[in-house]
Amino acid sequence: MGAFLDKPKTEKHNAHGAGNGLRYGLSSMQGWRVEMEDAHTAVVGIPHGLEDWSFFAVYDGHAGSRVANYCSNHLLEHITSNEDFRGTEQPSSTLEPSVENVKSGIRTGFLKIDEYMRNFSDLRNGMDRSGSTAVGVMISPDHIYFINCGDSRAVLYRNGQVCFSTQDHKPCNPREKERIQNAGGSVMIQRVNGSLAVSRALGDYDYKCVDGKGPTEQLVSPEPEVYEIVRAEEDEFIVLACDGIWDVMSNEELCEFVKSRLEVSDDLEKVCNWVVDTCLHKGSRDNMSIVLVCFSNAPKVSDEAVKRDAELDKHLESRVEEIMEKSGEEGMPDLAHVMRILSAENIPNLPPGGGLAGKRNIIEAVYNRLNPHRENDGDPGDAAAGGTQGKLVEALRQVRITHRGNYRHLLEDVLISYRLAKMQGEDCSHAESASASTSESTDGSSNEEKTTRAGCEPPLAEMQDANEDSEMSDEHCDEKM
Repeated sequence: MGAFLDKPKTEKHNAHGAGNGLRYGLSSMQGWRVEMEDAHTAVVGIPHGLEDWSFFAVYDGHAGSRVANYCSNHLLEHITSNEDFRGTEQPSSTLEPSVENVKSGIRTGFLKIDEYMRNFSDLRNGMDRSGSTAVGVMISPDHIYFINCGDSRAVLYRNGQVCFSTQDHKPCNPREKERIQNAGGSVMIQRVNGSLAVSRALGDYDYKCVDGKGPTEQLVSPEPEVYEIVRAEEDEFIVLACDGIWDVMSNEELCEFVKSRLEVSDDLEKVCNWVVDTCLHKGSRDNMSIVLVCFSNAPKVSDEAVKRDAELDKHLESRVEEIMEKSGEEGMPDLAHVMRILSAENIPNLPPGGGLAGKRNIIEAVYNRLNPHRENDGDPGDAAAGGTQGKLVEALRQVRITHRGNYRHLLEDVLISYRLAKMQGEDCSHAESASASTSESTDGSSNEEKTTRAGCEPPLAEMQDANEDSEMSDEHCDEKM
C-alpha cells in the first residue's frame, strides 16, 4: 500500500465518449505507486430501458486491484438489477424508477456486490485483502444521483462555482468514529485500528468480521451515501476523482483549473491529462484517476483564452532560455533551480488552481531542448575505467559538464600551461644532459620519465580532438535551437 517507485510511471490510460447530451473524458496514471490499483466506469445509455441514463464512477483500490476491477465491471449491474431499484416493476420494464427507488437500489446494489465478492475464494481465504473506494454519478434526464463510499470525491460545477461535493468517509469523522468504536475498533493516527485510512469501502473483509454486527455496522462499512440533485440549465460539468487528485488540489482549485483548460481545448482527454500531470507536479504520490463529464452548458473554447495561453507559453519558453543562458558561466542549472526562479516571479495568466505546476510540461520541454546532454552528464560512457587515457577523457567530460559555455577557453589555457611547463622541462634536461647520462647508467630513471611523457602525449592530443569535436557538436546543437 505504501510502496513507491524510484521514478513515476507517467503513461496514461485515456477514453472519451458522448451521448444523452453529455460528453466525457477520462485519464488515469500509475504515478509513483508500485502498482496501478485504480479503475473506472463510463456508460452512456444504461441497458434494459434506461438508454437515456448514464453512469460514471472512479474506484480507488488499496492492497491490490482485485476489488476495484471487479466493481468497475459489475457494480452498475448489481445496482440496476435489484428489486429495490426497479420497485414493483420487472427488470425489463421501460418505466423509469422513482427517485426513492433509485436511491434505495443504489444502496442495495453496494451491499449485494460486497456480499457477493466475499465469496470469491481468494478474498474468502485471505489470499487477497484488497478493498476499494467508489464514487460515482448516475445521470437521468431530470436528476443527478451522487454516490460515495470512501474518500474519492465527486464535485458539481454549476453557474461558475462549486455547487455540490460529496463528503469523504474518514475514520476521524464523528459519525464514522462512533461506528468503528461500537464495533470494538479504534481510530489511531487517523486510521481504522491504526491501519486503514478510509472508514467505508467495498472489500476489506478483514474489517468486516465482527460477530453480532450487520454489514453497515462493521469497522468498515460498504454502505454508500447517495445524494439526489435536480438538474439545471446552469450545470456545467462534474468531476469524479480519487484522492491522488484531491490530495493536492481543493474542490475550487480543481474546478477553476478544469474551467480554464476547457476554454483552450475541447479535447476532454487532453484536459484530464493536464489535470493528472499538474497533480503529479504538485507532489501527488498516489495513483491518479479522473473522469470529467460535461453538460451542454460547459465552458467553450475562447479565442481570447487560447491567445492568452499561447502568450503565456511563449513567455515561459523565453524565460527558461534566459535563465539557462545567464547560468551558462556557472554551469548548467538543474530543472528544480529553474522552477525555483520562476516560482519567485509574478507571472501573469498562469492557469488558476494549477499555477506554475500547470505549465511544467512546457518548461520541461524547453529545458530538455536546451540541455540535450542532461541524461549523460557525468556518465563516463566508453571511457576506460583505469589508465591515464581513460582518466583524461573522463576529466574532459567532467570539465565540459562543469564549465558549459566557457570550457573551450579553459582547455586552451590548460594546454598552453602544459606546453610551457614542458618547454621549461626540456630546457632543464638539455642543461643537465651530462649528469642525466650518468644517471641513466645507474638507475634508468630517464627512460622511465620519457616513457611517462610519451604516454601523456596521445591523451592530450585526444583532449584537443575531443575539444574540437565538442565544439562541432555544440555548433550542431545551436543550429537545432
